[in-house]
Amino acid sequence: MKVLIIGAKGQLGSELMKICPKNCRAVGMDVPEIDITDPANLDQAMAAHTPDWVINCAAYTQVDRAETDADAAHAVNCTGPANLARAVKANQARLVHISTDFVFSGDQSRPYKPDDRPDPKSVYGKTKLAGEQAVSDILGNEVLIIRTAWLYAAHGNNFVKTMIRLMKEKEVLTVVDDQVGTPCWAKGLAQAVWAAVEKRLTGVFHWTDAGVASWYDFAVAIQEEALAAGLLDRTIPVLPIPGHQYPTPAHRPDFSVLDKSDLVAAIGITPDHWRRQLRCMLQELQ
Repeated sequence: MKVLIIGAKGQLGSELMKICPKNCRAVGMDVPEIDITDPANLDQAMAAHTPDWVINCAAYTQVDRAETDADAAHAVNCTGPANLARAVKANQARLVHISTDFVFSGDQSRPYKPDDRPDPKSVYGKTKLAGEQAVSDILGNEVLIIRTAWLYAAHGNNFVKTMIRLMKEKEVLTVVDDQVGTPCWAKGLAQAVWAAVEKRLTGVFHWTDAGVASWYDFAVAIQEEALAAGLLDRTIPVLPIPGHQYPTPAHRPDFSVLDKSDLVAAIGITPDHWRRQLRCMLQELQ
């Protein structure tokens, strides 16, 4: 089975390439060699590689910048996936599209199910939802959409690596404690994506690691685990603050825990707890 991974240099794309199953042949592409906002460029890529599946990891993920750069965010998060869906349909391939918890408002207090009503509050979330709707309109029931949240990896820029850097530089750190979700190691998500592809799943699903945390909880765990791994050589105070004391241009969901039960049942894989996954990722950084 031939699989084209778009956004192969990103956090998820890199992990998908590293753990590609033996019965698959993965081809990774990223900018500048591929541009999902350019239909002709996509047609060339599809013709050159003739994939059975395409996994779209490409996205505009600069959440705050999107508030003032909405056109660029829409181009990558909506127009691009629509172009890709048309190319996939024309070549009789299958599409996996990666989306986000930001499609929800974050106003409820139970884990979000895949069929809960989206209500994004940020430009980033609105463009990602528009991308979901575009690929569904074009491919109907033949598309697989997987939403995730709080993604991190040894590769790329993310909350974990930022916290470790700041813990080396600062004498005290304040972190928001009233926004709750679930961290997700990109390798765990990659394992779930490959399992879903092998089972030829379609529909909308959710995946993160197991458990729940605030950003403050996550930061405290990062310091403890990084100390144990030898990535930090001192402890600094990590203090909780409410979100209103750390205003950002984009609205962040207060509650973004995702219900993974449908995908767990479909692929037969139970996610590991986020703290164990964090420990594994930090071992890669050592």
